[in-house]
Amino acid sequence: MPEGPSQLRDRTNDAEPSVRIGHGYDLHRLEPITPAGAGRPLILGGIAIPHTSGPVAHSDGDALLHAVTDAILGALGLPDIGQSFPDNDPANAGADSSRFLIHAMQTARSLGWCVTNLDATVILERPRLSPHKEAIRANIATLLGIDGSRVNVKGKTHERVDAVGEGRAIEVHAVVLLSRLMR
Repeated sequence: MPEGPSQLRDRTNDAEPSVRIGHGYDLHRLEPITPAGAGRPLILGGIAIPHTSGPVAHSDGDALLHAVTDAILGALGLPDIGQSFPDNDPANAGADSSRFLIHAMQTARSLGWCVTNLDATVILERPRLSPHKEAIRANIATLLGIDGSRVNVKGKTHERVDAVGEGRAIEVHAVVLLSRLMR
C-alpha cells in the first residue's frame, strides 16, 4: 500500500539533509573617503583596496564579507547579519567584518556544518579587482578554514548603468554550500 502524506512527512522529518545552500547579498553607497566625504577606506574580503571612495557603513563596510556572512547564516536558517549585528549597536561601529564571518563560521561548526565552497560576485565599476583577487580569495579561505581552491571571487562592472555603474555603490552576491561535518 502506498504511503500517505502523514507517513511521508514523518519519514522526511527524520532525515536531515546533508547539504544546505545559502545566498547572501550586500550593497553599500560609495562616497569619497573622509575627510572629503563620509566613506570609509575600501575593504573587500578583509583586504584594503586603494581607492578614493569607500563605503558608507556602520562597521568597516566590507560588503563581500557581509554577503558571505549572510549566505552562511541563511543556509543555517538563522537571523541575517543586520539582526545579529545591528547597525545601531555601538559595539559594531567601525567593526572589522571578519568578526561577523568568524561568528557565522563558529555557529555553523557548532551546529555540525562546514563550508564546502563559496562563489561570490563583486559588482564595482572602479577600482578593478583583478590585482587583488588572489589576496581576497586567500584571506576568505583562511577565515572560512578551507582550501583556497574552494573559494571563488569574481569581479564585474555594471557597464556604467545605475548607481553601481556610476561608481556610487558596490554590490555583492555570495552563494555558499554547507555540508554536514563527519562525526
